[in-house]
Amino acid sequence: MKPGADVLIIGAGIVGVACALECARVGLSTLVVESHMVGGGATGAGMGHLVVMDDSPAQIALTQLSCALWKELQPDLPGSVEYDACGTMWVAADHEEMAEVERKSHIYSNAGIVSEVVTGRKLYEYEPNLRPGLSGGLRVKGDAVIYPPTAAAWLLDQAIHKGSKFQKGQAVREVHEGGIVVFENGDRLCARTVVVATGANATKLVPGIALKPRKGHLIITDRYPGHIRHQLIELGYLKNAHQLTQDTVAFNVQPRRTGQLLIGSSRQYGALDSRIEKSITAKMLERAFWYLPHLKDLLCLRVWTGFRAATPDKVPLIGPAPNPVTGRPMEGVWLATGHEGLGITTSLGTARILADRLVGNTPSIPWEPYEPLRFSLQKGPIP
Repeated sequence: MKPGADVLIIGAGIVGVACALECARVGLSTLVVESHMVGGGATGAGMGHLVVMDDSPAQIALTQLSCALWKELQPDLPGSVEYDACGTMWVAADHEEMAEVERKSHIYSNAGIVSEVVTGRKLYEYEPNLRPGLSGGLRVKGDAVIYPPTAAAWLLDQAIHKGSKFQKGQAVREVHEGGIVVFENGDRLCARTVVVATGANATKLVPGIALKPRKGHLIITDRYPGHIRHQLIELGYLKNAHQLTQDTVAFNVQPRRTGQLLIGSSRQYGALDSRIEKSITAKMLERAFWYLPHLKDLLCLRVWTGFRAATPDKVPLIGPAPNPVTGRPMEGVWLATGHEGLGITTSLGTARILADRLVGNTPSIPWEPYEPLRFSLQKGPIP
């Protein structure tokens, strides 16, 4: 059997390459294997939002750590990554949603995150193209936007510069205990630790883990610089993101450094067909037009889909993989997946947690909430 490395990472999406860079940084010999293209898959279907989210204590801890790490990297990022510190505007349509603004602001304040509650008039000073009559919003100035595919490529380049190796063009067929990887052509490699970072496809290599694909559509426009100034998200997005059994859409529009607008978002739980669904894109646009009426006058250039890996509790799987039969940790097999719509943001935080655990460093944040074994320890079937 061919010798591999200390760490063999399967998948060169943004999570996988971030893990490679962090492992190389702490002195682990690292090999990344990818069957198709760097930054493809869910990375290519991500909006590139670097956002602190407050859905749970685990989520706020990981997104806050990750955004801080992105800010540390920002001076070194090339222009092609399109880092834009545009901030986020959570838009409140009515008084009920303004109550959610106040709640969210309080949570952010307790976490040390600066935010600004804005009411109607101030909202339109920030975003004049929003429809009249909205109640206000919450502005989080520290959030940012990047272009995920080029960010992934840059992270991989940095990992290679630090000694990581990269192998492309051959799919992994099986992963076995003891850090053994079997490729489609029968070749085998071994490593002290194999990290499965293949998003929703991780279940093909580690069956039975608590992971399901969620399909999403994205739409991008031609160039209209200045049409919006922040990443705009409706407060209803939070309610829609919790739906696990039905198709949902929400207003989520991102300004790109190119002047283009990236329009989301949709979530389809259990959909496996990657084809574009006109009924879904029609609902997305209808929702977007309600908040930004002038979008009707803009030219859309492209629509595409992707699959995000979702866990039942909306917290990723970072750590030793559970054996599908015993539920105990698989020797030498780890997971870095299950980030759903936050994989771009949390890639760096995930990598930091994983590398710290592998070498025994004091963790930046507690790693227990992300432990994949948390579902194996529960009684009854995986949701």
